[in-house]
Amino acid sequence: MRKKIIFVGLGRMGYPMAGFLSKQFSLYVYNRSNEKTEKWLAEYQGQALKDIQSIPSNTHAIITCVGNDDDLRTLYLGDHGFAAQATKGCLLIDHTTSSANVAQEVNKLATEKGSLWLDSPVSGGEQGAINGQLSIMCGGSADAFHKAQPILDLYAKSLSHLGDAGAGQLTKMANQIAVAGVIEGLAEALHFAEQAGLDASKVISAISQGAAQSWQMDNRAQSMIDNNYNHGFAVDLMRKDLGICLNEARRLKARLPVTAIIDQFYADVQNMGGNKWDTSSLLMRYKDKG
Repeated sequence: MRKKIIFVGLGRMGYPMAGFLSKQFSLYVYNRSNEKTEKWLAEYQGQALKDIQSIPSNTHAIITCVGNDDDLRTLYLGDHGFAAQATKGCLLIDHTTSSANVAQEVNKLATEKGSLWLDSPVSGGEQGAINGQLSIMCGGSADAFHKAQPILDLYAKSLSHLGDAGAGQLTKMANQIAVAGVIEGLAEALHFAEQAGLDASKVISAISQGAAQSWQMDNRAQSMIDNNYNHGFAVDLMRKDLGICLNEARRLKARLPVTAIIDQFYADVQNMGGNKWDTSSLLMRYKDKG
């Protein structure tokens, strides 16, 4: 008999991730938009979870991929939250990019109730989710990590256990800090090449063979040159993530001067109407200024 898993959040990332799980488990899916749930059920095998306050008996794992800290507190905490409903030994796995604080809050209640928590934010974008090639950063007990591995392996390229609850989220913050810096560097390089009258595509072809090479260069440089930003991770989501990074940095007394500047650059893109543009749209700031 297939183990029961609940998956909550059928957004750009969650939709294909749940699809991989449906091939191996008896999957129950839930999304705030019922239309998205119906679309997923037409494509994959599973059942709709009609009420998140009443989960099926003997649920092996509950997996969430939602928006923010408030969503997680609503889903997991309280008398009818997942942490209270889960039976002893049930895995609680969250792929949301959130604060480390909320991960630790949920872990505390989950531990008291006898379930196993793992904060497991992901990197790799929508295409990584579609291809089952995500990098997953996990925080929680070693027991939770080992028990979750057969589940996460279905859509992971790499899977790392970084420490106790919250460590996955802290690692994702480091990831977003690094990504933002690389994108801004690439945007400035392309702006410089264009201002110098060079063929930007030829420049990228040349420098991508050396130390300047990066995932962003390989996967976003040409779309940036083409002014194509209708794909990938949205600016609004990056600003949410960088806000989390900057808040945590203040708590830790860590200095992130470049990240703080790039966060404001993304605010410029939002003011240009680029809220839903891909994060590589930082280049548009320079095109807009001439």
